[in-house]
Amino acid sequence: MKKINVAVAGLGRIGKIHLKNLCRNFPELEVVAVMDVLDESKAIADEFNIPNFTKDFDELLASPGLDVVVICSPTDTHADYVVKAAKAGKQIFCEKPLDLSLERVVEVLEIVKESGAKLMLGFNRRFDPEFKKIKQLVLNDAIGDPQIIKITSRDPGPPPVSYIKVSGGMFLDMTIHDFDMARYISGKQVKEVFAKGAVMVDPEIRKAGDIDTAIITLTFEDNTMAVIDNCRKAVYGYDQRLEVFGSKGMAQAENNFPNNHKLYTESGVSGDLPLHFFLERYDASYNQEMREFIDALVSGSEMPVNGNDGLLSIAIGLAAKKSLEENRPVKIDEILN
Repeated sequence: MKKINVAVAGLGRIGKIHLKNLCRNFPELEVVAVMDVLDESKAIADEFNIPNFTKDFDELLASPGLDVVVICSPTDTHADYVVKAAKAGKQIFCEKPLDLSLERVVEVLEIVKESGAKLMLGFNRRFDPEFKKIKQLVLNDAIGDPQIIKITSRDPGPPPVSYIKVSGGMFLDMTIHDFDMARYISGKQVKEVFAKGAVMVDPEIRKAGDIDTAIITLTFEDNTMAVIDNCRKAVYGYDQRLEVFGSKGMAQAENNFPNNHKLYTESGVSGDLPLHFFLERYDASYNQEMREFIDALVSGSEMPVNGNDGLLSIAIGLAAKKSLEENRPVKIDEILN
């Protein structure tokens, strides 16, 4: 059977993860080209024996026999690259977000629809094994009707201020994963957002016009609620927890650890800290999301995460920003209409 020819655009942290997985874990694929603006990234292409390295996206798209483009470049390139790939007749996997402008996202999704291209967005946390188990418990009615969802997402340390200045703000950069997770776990649509935030980690983040600590309350269409707490710095590691409380009980997914041993002595109980960074914590989820993307392409089924999922997560993020600025609950309809 003919192999699926894939190209990867962007060889930063996420791009390297996807390239490694594509080359090592997908025998039905052939990575035929990679693109990055940095000269030193050619060494990565050489490491995986990729025949074509370029700094130009148009040249990447022109690779002979190319079927699929995986876009992992900086956020401000996503929309343009997706449009070019769609018009070139390629299938597309793109890291989130598609763009920071809701209007631009709507425009891009219309072009993708008209082209007939398949598009999946990289909300990898949906594919984490523990979170998928929680989702299945909800689907199986094991906890009854969900009433409260609690999501804790705290980074081990903030990114550089230079990154924060161009990130779109914490809600569109960090919390956007949690907004998507809340929709995914509940299977419901958010109707209202109320956000409170502050700078408690680094005053330079305030100077950059952002926050580093927040609590967000989401209200769904049936009045189910979700509470998300975020912080850019947790001194003990990457804190990623999920809880769903319902009419029949509760389900929890706790942090992942290097190992699960505990030492009990007269001085107390000790064990390892949680895995320290997202590349470790979500290593399995990055591979699984690509597996499900490729499977959907081969089978012709719907994408596990589509463009509308990305659109709604951005809308929730923009509602959270407006709520923070105006100190009031914001209806999603205020953002989408």
